[in-house]
Amino acid sequence: MASGKGKDHKIKCLVWDLDNTLWRGTLLEDQEVTPHPDARALIRTLDDRGILQSIASKNDHALAEKKLRQLGLFDYFLYPQINWSAKSESIQNIATLINIGIDTLAFIDDQAFEREEVAFSHPKVLTIDATEIAQVANLAVMQPHFITEDSRRRREMYQSDLRRKDVEDRFEGPKDAFLETLNMVLTIQRAKQDDLKRAEELTQRTNQLNTTAYTYDYDELSAFSQSPDYLLLVAGLEDKYGTYGKIGLVLVEKREKTWLIKLFLMSCRVMSRGVGTVMINYLRNMARADGVALEAEFVQNDRNRMMYMTYKFNHFREKEKRENWILLENDLSREQAYPQYMRMITE
Repeated sequence: MASGKGKDHKIKCLVWDLDNTLWRGTLLEDQEVTPHPDARALIRTLDDRGILQSIASKNDHALAEKKLRQLGLFDYFLYPQINWSAKSESIQNIATLINIGIDTLAFIDDQAFEREEVAFSHPKVLTIDATEIAQVANLAVMQPHFITEDSRRRREMYQSDLRRKDVEDRFEGPKDAFLETLNMVLTIQRAKQDDLKRAEELTQRTNQLNTTAYTYDYDELSAFSQSPDYLLLVAGLEDKYGTYGKIGLVLVEKREKTWLIKLFLMSCRVMSRGVGTVMINYLRNMARADGVALEAEFVQNDRNRMMYMTYKFNHFREKEKRENWILLENDLSREQAYPQYMRMITE
């Protein structure tokens, strides 16, 4: 039976056990293991939905990887933890490496002891008995509201990030010099109808780099995109390794003398690319050209301090504060230049 506390939101990553779960048999004991008859279909279904997958297995890494490659499944898994550590530790490592909340993970295992060990250490992780593999795809938490093009390519985009990180780790020189080698192109445009499903997905999935954690559904975003009183912007990023997809969203309420940023969020995958500063500078320069002040709402939580620092770094100061709600005001006294390492396209 599936269990876990507080699972009223969608799962971002399913973590698989191997022996007697993903496959039938024990790799180190049996002459041959065969995939669970429903496992391969579930892996592909979740991958198509944009749900990431990984492995937490007590096993010999080299042998397990060889078997997964023989089965044509290895590439579906990000940061597989195949070792002899506690599975709670492996699951924490996966969450850290992917940079998602531990409460967005699910774990499937045939052994009650292993599920209970994970549940004790991480009570917000959804644990699933391997006997329920055939039903996993039907769980409400495994069914995103929309499946966008970015969803379908999510694993591939994370794998591109792994290649970038490998090159960055080996790069000798200052960070800006490395960023210049990426040939990044940032596109900022008013949200079109085709962008709204991804925009809703961003408000639902992005928690860490999110200034207010306000969520909006498709109909609300559609109304904002057509209203003269609001500015809804989406940002996409690509570089020589491929596309990051649509990675940023901004909602601005346009008042007579002031523009108020109601929501500003970015994918954690672009945290180190300077995208936040570029998007804020774009808004600052637009507000300056329109002759209006620029303010921003910020709602503090235990995960979004980096976005507060992004505002502070880009000339916002606190104007008003009530409990965890803060109103910030920008200093628009000077126009900001954009970094040389990134080409901008605005529409």
